[in-house]
Amino acid sequence: MKRKNIFPRPYMILHMVVSLDNKITGEFLDSEDGRRACDKYYKIHKELGGNGFICGRITMEGSFTQGKAPELDCYKGQAVDRSDYVAKKAPFYAVSIDPRGAVGWYGADIVDDDEGYNGAHIIEVLSSRASDEYIAYLRDKGISYIFCGEDKIDIPALCEKLYTLFGIEKILLEGGGKTNTAFLEAGVIDEISLVVCPEATDGEEIDLFDGVRATKALRKYKLTGVELGDDDILTMLYVKKHKRGIKC
Repeated sequence: MKRKNIFPRPYMILHMVVSLDNKITGEFLDSEDGRRACDKYYKIHKELGGNGFICGRITMEGSFTQGKAPELDCYKGQAVDRSDYVAKKAPFYAVSIDPRGAVGWYGADIVDDDEGYNGAHIIEVLSSRASDEYIAYLRDKGISYIFCGEDKIDIPALCEKLYTLFGIEKILLEGGGKTNTAFLEAGVIDEISLVVCPEATDGEEIDLFDGVRATKALRKYKLTGVELGDDDILTMLYVKKHKRGIKC
């Protein structure tokens, strides 16, 4: 029988703020309860530690670049090296899932008011469809990049490269919904840390996971910790049930 996930990879914790109806976006985040939930989320983010965090393109643009487009005209016609590029080794990394290369960065490191994110060196995770111009753009800015798949991202290959090329031993996965689901279905999430805001949304927002696809995979996790704070914010921790003899 073929065994899954027998490759070196970081220990991975999915860490998210959710509403009562399991959404990760919506006006609830701007409410008083939502702000308290986010404060607790950032506090736990720091406490969990690790060598970096992973987000999808949409989350990276919303949180750090405000949708800035990369300026690529000056890189047209440049010859590029389409192999993995480690610009530098760093104590903390921001891993951007960006298959076609679309995020417009300001520099090689995250600039943010929150010290839990500020200074993280950026690793762009690309597919073979990323353009030569975008690769030249990243190289010019001193941003690391790795290739993981022909079209969509190969999650096992990504995890192995984060471990072997950058020495990342522990990392936080922080959305969005499609990104969370891809990692869940790949079987590489070891813990799920949730901060639950005591409010619901209008139902049109993004789910923590992408629909029913994740239901079967979630059965592999056991609730190991629940805490209700004086601020009515609930925190929950689920840990993956590792079968004896199967390494992850």
